[in-house]
Amino acid sequence: MSTNADHLSDPDPAFPDEPMTKAPPATTPPATTAPPAVPAAKHRQSLSSRTGNTWIGLIAGALILIVLLVFILQNLDQVQVGLFFWHFSLPLGVAVLLSVIGGALVMALVGGVRILQLRRAAKK
Repeated sequence: MSTNADHLSDPDPAFPDEPMTKAPPATTPPATTAPPAVPAAKHRQSLSSRTGNTWIGLIAGALILIVLLVFILQNLDQVQVGLFFWHFSLPLGVAVLLSVIGGALVMALVGGVRILQLRRAAKK
C-alpha cells in the first residue's frame, strides 16, 4: 500500500463494484521557523592532473633507483653464477637485481599470454 496521498489505492479484486477511493491525506507538522541560510560551499576542484601524476611517478621511480643503488653498493661481494653453460662472477647485488628482472619478465610474458586469451574469448 502506498503512503503517497495522491496515489489511488488499487481496487480489491474480491469486490469489483467497490469504487476507488483516495487515501486519507497525510498530516503535516506545524510550520517552524526556517534555519538561517548557510552560504553555498565552494566546490573543491581536484588538483590532480596527468602532469602531476607523471611527476609523482618520476619521483617515486627515482627513490626506488636510489634504494637499488644503495642495495648494490652494500652487496659488492663477488659470487659465482652459472647459467646453462655460462659461468661468470658478479657482485651479489647485481646478481640479485638481474634475477628479479628475469622473474619480472617471465611474469609479464605469462600475464600477456593470459590477457590475449581473455581478449580472444571476449570477442567470441
